[in-house]
Amino acid sequence: MKAVKILAVLWLLSVTSTVFALEIENVKLPDTISANTPGKTLLLNGAGIRTKFIFDIYVGALYLESKNSSAKEIINSKDEKQIFLHFLYKEVTKEKLTAGWTDGFEDNNSSAQMAKLKDRLDKFNAMFITVKKGNTMRFDFLPDGTLKLLINNEARGEISGNDFQQALLKVWLGQEPATEDLKSAMLGKADE
Repeated sequence: MKAVKILAVLWLLSVTSTVFALEIENVKLPDTISANTPGKTLLLNGAGIRTKFIFDIYVGALYLESKNSSAKEIINSKDEKQIFLHFLYKEVTKEKLTAGWTDGFEDNNSSAQMAKLKDRLDKFNAMFITVKKGNTMRFDFLPDGTLKLLINNEARGEISGNDFQQALLKVWLGQEPATEDLKSAMLGKADE
């Protein structure tokens, strides 16, 4: 009888993890992912769609060590994080991507901050390629201040500095985010 109860609990746990996985525009987002730090797991904090005009550009998901709905706390935290993007639009050129990153940085940082970030932003922008529907990007924010960029699971480079990590997070979570709807969704507030 005890073995039956254990099996029932194990079955319930396996069903539960599948049931709670989020799916947006046929993009399946797991509840948890493995962190870069051995033995750590990151939790899906929230996810939504980046739209521009009437077009869906990408599904964006934010993973954290522990769930948090405070943009300020997330931006300032040195915990490991990941932002995952799955592109929905037929093609986004490298030029449009880099212009978008630059605008996002400028919209959320002072001139003095931008002066400190400029060389690293140029290096960051040089890592991008034109992406097509179905392509993915992953931004790994490591506790030591390193940012790793992967496009279609291929490492594209790294940038150092907690200030750069914070500036990039502000593109989605800052005072002037890419879209308010995506910011709310990443903060887990989409249904509020």
